[in-house]
Amino acid sequence: MANAASGMAVHDDCKLRFLELKAKRTHRFIVFKIEEKQKQVVVEKVGEPTQNYDDFTASLPVDECRYAVYDFDFVTAENCQKSRIFFIAWSPDTSRVRSKMIYASSKDRFKRELDGIQVELQATDPTEMGLDVIKSRAN
Repeated sequence: MANAASGMAVHDDCKLRFLELKAKRTHRFIVFKIEEKQKQVVVEKVGEPTQNYDDFTASLPVDECRYAVYDFDFVTAENCQKSRIFFIAWSPDTSRVRSKMIYASSKDRFKRELDGIQVELQATDPTEMGLDVIKSRAN
């Protein structure tokens, strides 16, 4: 079903991969891309569970918008192992204005398709989604 505001559909693979990340933990991260010609959000890249945050940030293009989900593992002050699922709207300043508008108008609809997101971040440059930011938002 397409989103009335932006006309973007969500490919079933997006929801399937997200469920795998959430329930089975078979992925560390997922990068999603809007295919403008097909008017839908698709999976662009999937990170293995062994990959880390640097691998994730390296998979985001420098001058193009993307949505991403990252499964962040951490240890609390009480020494408990926890994880948080982050939704990141990556919209670099150097990306096309049209692209930024499409990603911005489709974000809420797309996010609703991914049930289980715990923290949302909007980033326009790498410093806004550095590991220190992720750590501070996880608790």
